[in-house]
Amino acid sequence: MRINQLKAGVILSYLSVALGALVSIIYTPAMLRLLGQSEYGLYTLAGSTVSYLSLLNFGFSSSYIRYYNIYKVEKNQNAIAKLNGMYLTVFTVIGLIAVLAGSVLVMNTNKIFRSKLTADEIVVTKALMTLLVINVGVSFPFSIFSTYITANEQYFFQRVLNLAKVVANPFLSLLALMLGFRSIGMVCVTVSLNILIDILHFAFCIRKLKMEFAFSKFDRHLFKDIAAFSSFIFINIIVDQVNWNVDKFLLGVFQGSKATAIYGLSAQLNGYYQQLSSIISSVFIPRVHFLISNKRSEDIKQLFIKVGRIQFMILALICSGFVFFGHPFILKWGGNTYGDSYYITLLLIIPSTVPLIQNLGIEILRARNLHQFRSYVYLGIAVLNVLLSIPLCKLFSGVGCAVGTAVSLVVGNIVIMNIYYHKKCGIDILKFWKNIAQVLPAMIIPIIFGVILKQFLNVYVLEYLVIAIAFYTVVYALSIWFMGMNCYEKNLITSPIKRIMLRYAR
Repeated sequence: MRINQLKAGVILSYLSVALGALVSIIYTPAMLRLLGQSEYGLYTLAGSTVSYLSLLNFGFSSSYIRYYNIYKVEKNQNAIAKLNGMYLTVFTVIGLIAVLAGSVLVMNTNKIFRSKLTADEIVVTKALMTLLVINVGVSFPFSIFSTYITANEQYFFQRVLNLAKVVANPFLSLLALMLGFRSIGMVCVTVSLNILIDILHFAFCIRKLKMEFAFSKFDRHLFKDIAAFSSFIFINIIVDQVNWNVDKFLLGVFQGSKATAIYGLSAQLNGYYQQLSSIISSVFIPRVHFLISNKRSEDIKQLFIKVGRIQFMILALICSGFVFFGHPFILKWGGNTYGDSYYITLLLIIPSTVPLIQNLGIEILRARNLHQFRSYVYLGIAVLNVLLSIPLCKLFSGVGCAVGTAVSLVVGNIVIMNIYYHKKCGIDILKFWKNIAQVLPAMIIPIIFGVILKQFLNVYVLEYLVIAIAFYTVVYALSIWFMGMNCYEKNLITSPIKRIMLRYAR
């Protein structure tokens, strides 16, 4: 049943991302035209500003699975119940603090953005931020339930809900736009769906998983241990917020809503790119903690390589395809005013590819309690990103911000962290890159084919663009199958197909 849950989680997650991308391709152009570039910029700006309230999580969510697995190995149900009670109490308090902090942020919206936003834009931004603050406040106490589902590897239920949200959110948002509710209607839809899913997570945990809570005595010693462990994860969360949201904030302050909209479109594409990578690694998070708790170091090394290779094959298709066809795609998708989004997207996704194919390493560090160094490195990355992005933002708008982010990613995520993985974490990083290098020859034919397509097809015509993307994908898949994949990776694809064929043959 466990393996079925893992496979179901991966399959449903990819289906969710694929369907989300397809729906987004249809929905985003309509949304941008109904909403307008300026208000889309406000929508993006409000979301990125309120997202800083998630820092109040302090890394506690990420630490839950570690302690849950420790008690699970010990078969200590009473300790798990106390852990659940502690987390629900702490997150309820944090939720209240988030609402208070968000209220202060809303009241000072005019002071923060008055230099580049009009009076009407300030009013809309305040309304959007108020709704998003409510969303954050409610999400904190309910987050324990989604984390508990993940810890129990019940991916099927979790991913089905996410799939439903992926479909429902854009269509309901589009309906709200058509009825004239604009960005406020869109945010109302998102908040309502999030609260509904939170309630369903709660019901599933109580009824299906029989989740228990113990509030009788607050374990201060355990809380101190969790707080110490989580403090370094908290630094990572700060860095993630800075790296992926500070650029939009800076653009809102120094350039205005239109520049924020252009960057926002790139951030949306970068978000899909990161989702594709995290799908596989996310379902292995409990497995990593279980293997390390049972001191199976060799299995961890092999898992790191296996997951990294699969992630690379998927991301290389998206990244290389975007290099060839990204510019005409963005012009057709977003409109002619979003041309700079192509260059911003490339600056975000290319350097992030390396940490994305190694993101299982984050959980390995956490499970081994070695994540402190990464936290310090990422704090340095955040500072470097801000120092670079402020002057570059003023000079080159969104492209300048993206350059600052790209440089900081290369220095910290690629160079320093790869050295640390190899020297201190017990991961054979040289063996990892040798395994990745074995896939590279399979990239030669698709790249040559992509160049040829660009030369002989006018990909700025929609019909030719669709044909070019389809042909490139087929050539890439065939090349990877025959020249890149090993037997294990091929078996991941052929085994389910064989089982389905045998089932129908009966």
